[in-house]
Amino acid sequence: MAEVTVSQFAEVLKVPVDRLLVQLDQAGIKVTGPDARISDDAKLELLTHLRRAHGSEEAAGDGAPRKITLKRKTQSELKVSANQGRARTVNVEVRRTRNYIKRDVLEEQARVQQDEIDSRKREAEEAARAATEKVEAERRERERLEAENRRRVEEEETRRRAQEDARRQAEQRTRDDEARRTREREEHERRAGDRERPEVAPAPVRPAPAAAAPDGATRYGRQELHVAGDVSSRYKKKKRTRARPLPAAGGEGRHGFEMPTAPVKRDVAIGETVTVAELAQKMAVKANEVIKVLMNMGVMVTINQPIDQDTAVLVAEEMGHTAKLVKENQIEEGLQGEQSAEETEPRPPVVTVMGHVDHGKTSLLDYIRRTKVAAGEAGGITQHIGAYHVETDKGVITFLDTPGHAAFTAMRARGARATDVVVLVVAADDGVMPQTIEAIQHARAANVPIVVAVNKIDKGDADPERVRTELSKYEVISEEWGGQNIFVPVSARTGQGVDQLLDAILLQAEVLELRAPRTGLASGIVIESSVEKGRGAVATVLVKRGTLKMGDPIIAGTEFGRVRAMFDENGKPVQEALPSMPVVVLGLAAAPNAGDELLAAESERKAREVALYRQGKFRDVKLARQATRAEDVFSQMGEAKAGVVAVLIKADVQGSSEALREALTKLSTDEVQVKIIASGLGGITVSDVQLAAASRALIIGFNVRADAGARDAVKETGVEVRYYSIIYEAIDDVKQMMSGMLQPEIKEQIVGIAQVREVFRSSKFGVVAGCLVTEGFVRRNNPIRVLRDNVVIFEGALESLKRFKDDAGEVRAGTECGVGVKNYQDVRVGDQIECFARVEVARTLQ
Repeated sequence: MAEVTVSQFAEVLKVPVDRLLVQLDQAGIKVTGPDARISDDAKLELLTHLRRAHGSEEAAGDGAPRKITLKRKTQSELKVSANQGRARTVNVEVRRTRNYIKRDVLEEQARVQQDEIDSRKREAEEAARAATEKVEAERRERERLEAENRRRVEEEETRRRAQEDARRQAEQRTRDDEARRTREREEHERRAGDRERPEVAPAPVRPAPAAAAPDGATRYGRQELHVAGDVSSRYKKKKRTRARPLPAAGGEGRHGFEMPTAPVKRDVAIGETVTVAELAQKMAVKANEVIKVLMNMGVMVTINQPIDQDTAVLVAEEMGHTAKLVKENQIEEGLQGEQSAEETEPRPPVVTVMGHVDHGKTSLLDYIRRTKVAAGEAGGITQHIGAYHVETDKGVITFLDTPGHAAFTAMRARGARATDVVVLVVAADDGVMPQTIEAIQHARAANVPIVVAVNKIDKGDADPERVRTELSKYEVISEEWGGQNIFVPVSARTGQGVDQLLDAILLQAEVLELRAPRTGLASGIVIESSVEKGRGAVATVLVKRGTLKMGDPIIAGTEFGRVRAMFDENGKPVQEALPSMPVVVLGLAAAPNAGDELLAAESERKAREVALYRQGKFRDVKLARQATRAEDVFSQMGEAKAGVVAVLIKADVQGSSEALREALTKLSTDEVQVKIIASGLGGITVSDVQLAAASRALIIGFNVRADAGARDAVKETGVEVRYYSIIYEAIDDVKQMMSGMLQPEIKEQIVGIAQVREVFRSSKFGVVAGCLVTEGFVRRNNPIRVLRDNVVIFEGALESLKRFKDDAGEVRAGTECGVGVKNYQDVRVGDQIECFARVEVARTLQ
C-alpha cells in the first residue's frame, strides 16, 4: 500500500482525524498535521501499539489479546418541532462499545468455576461420609453393648437356674431318703405284728365313711346318685397295686426313657423307587422334613410321589443317614429254575461284519451265502441288522450284517456285544473312514478279536498297503508287521480271498475255544424286532446257550409269551434252535426292544409274573425321573421362544425306529429343536394321524405305509406324511425344515466412503460437511459411521445429502456433495464418512 496522508488513513479506518493524531502521538510517531504522509512502517508500529493497549492479557503461546474492545461513535441530526411551529435541528451522538473475549478465556473461567463446584461437592460428600461412618460406629458400639448386656443377663439366668435345679434335686433326694426310711420302718413293724398275731381268720372290716363328708356327699365333695356310700363300696373293684421297686441308693427316681442327646444315624434301605412317605418312615422323620430337603435340591414333590434311587440316596445322605441300595430283582433270580452244571459242547462262531457305508459288507456276505441280498437293499445300504446261519465247506458260521451309516451307531454296538469275532471290512480304494474307526472302538469295548477284510482289491486304484498303514494308527496291526490282527485281501465281486477269510475266521474261533451247553433252558439276545400284519410281534433272536424249542415260555425285556413258531433266515420253519443259531420267533405279546435279553422260563406263570414286575418297575422309574427333572421358568421360556419341529415316527423294525429317533434328536440346537411326539412299529393308523394333528407334527413312515382309514384321516386333517426307505434322506429333509426356521443372519456391507474436505456451519442446517465420495456411493437412507484416524467415533444416519443446492438421493464416487449428519455436530476436516448397508443372509444347519 502506498503512502497516504493522515486524513486519508483516518477515512479508511473510519475514525476521526483528531483521534488518529492522538493515537499516532501515543505510539511515538511524529506527524505535523492531517496533511502529513505516513509510511507502512509507521502503520505497523501504530498497529502494534494499539494491540498492546487494547489487549493487556495475552494468550499463552501466540501473544494474541484475550479481550478486544471496539468503540464506535456515530453522529446524526434530529429535527425537533418547537411550540411556535418552527423546526429545530439537534445533533445526536451515539457511542457504542463492544467487548470481544477470546473463547479460551471463557472456557478457562468455566473450568475454574467447575473445579470450585467439584471441590465443594467433594467436601460435602466427605462430610456426609464422615457423618455416616460416625453414626454407623455409634450404632455398632450400641449393638455391642446391648449384646454384652444380653449375654450377661443370660449367664446370670443360667446360673440361677442351675442353682435352683441343684437345690430342688437335693430336696427331692432328702424326701426320697425320708420316704424310704419310713417304708422300711413300717415294713419292719408289720412283719413283727404278723409274728405276734394269732392264727384266726380276721373278720371283714367295712370301711367307715369319711367323718368330714356331709350327708349324701362323697369324700371329694360330689353328690351320690342312687347309691348310698356304704352300699356302693361293696361292689367296687379293688385296685390291684403293684409294688414299685425301690430306687437304688443315691438314685433320683428317674424314668427309664430319655431323649437322645446325639442324632441317630440309621441304615436306610432304598430300592429303585421309593415314595416320600416311605423314605421318611425309614429315616424316622416327618415327611415335611424330606419334602423340605427335596425343595432345597430343586425337586418339587408330594408326599405320595415316587422318587428315583439316586435322588433318594442324596436325600438320605443330606439328612445324615447311610443309604444302602437294595437289589429288588429277587423275583427274577428263579426265572429259569435251578440250572445244573450242563456239559458244554463246541458251538459255531458268531461273526459280525462291520465297516464304513458302501465298503462292501453285504456284498461280501452275499457271495458267501450265494444269494443276492445287497440288490434288494434300499439305496444299496443296509438299514437293519441281518442274521444268517451259513453252512460253508469250512464249517458252520453265523453272520450278523450291520449297517454302516452314521445313524446306526446303536445297532453296531449291539452287534459287537453279541459277537465272537468282528470282520472289519475296509475298501482298498477308500481306506479308513469315520464308521471304520467307530467299528474298531465298538470291538475294543466288547473285547472281541478283529479280522480285517481288505475289500475291492480287484479295482485298479486299490492300495492294500495304505489300509495297513492307516489302521496301524488305531493299533490294528497285521501279522506281517508283527501284530495280532489277520489281514485278508478279498473281492466280493470275484470271490478272490473269500476262502482265506473263512479259514481265518475258523482259526480265530478255534483259538477262542467257543463252547456252550445245548441242554437246559435257552437264553439269547434280541437282534431285531418288528410288528407284521397277520403275524404280530416278530423278534429276530440269536440263541447264546441252551436249546430254544417250540412251546417254550419266553420273556424278553418287559414282554412275555410262548414260542408259537420259529423260522430260519430263509423263512423255513424249525422246531428248535441250538446255540449260535439265529431264528425268527413269533408268540410275544408285543415287540421287545432290540438288545433285550431273551430267556426261556420254567413256566408261563413265572414269565408273566416277572414281565409284569418289570413293567411296573419301568413305569415307576420313568415317573420318578420325570418328577425329579427340574426345569426352571427361564429354560421353559427359552423352549417356547425356540422353533420346534414335531415328528411322529413309524418304522418297520425296532432298530430303524431307534436310529431315526436318535439321529433326529441330535439335530436339535438352541434355536430349533426336534421333538419326537411318538415312535412305533408297523403301518400308519388313524390314531397316529389324530395324534399328529393334535400335536401339529410331521409323520415319517420308514418302510411302512398308511392304511385306507389313515389315508382318509390325512385328507381330512391335512397332516403331512412323508415316506422314506433311506435314512439319510429323512435326516436331510428334517434338517432342511429346521434350516427354514432359523433366523436370518444380519451382515454389514460397506457401500461407499466420503472424505470430509471442508466444514460449514449454518444457523439453519447446523454443521454441513463438504465431502468428496472416494469409493462406491453414498445413499441418504443407508446408515453411516464417522471415522477419525481410522477409528469409529460415531454411528448414525444422514440428515441431509445435497449436490450443490439440490437434494440428492445418491452420490457416486468422484463427486462432491454436502452431508449433514443427524445428531452429530463435531465433524472435522479429514474425517471419513463410511456408508454401509445391512444384508440378511439365510442360515443353514451345519
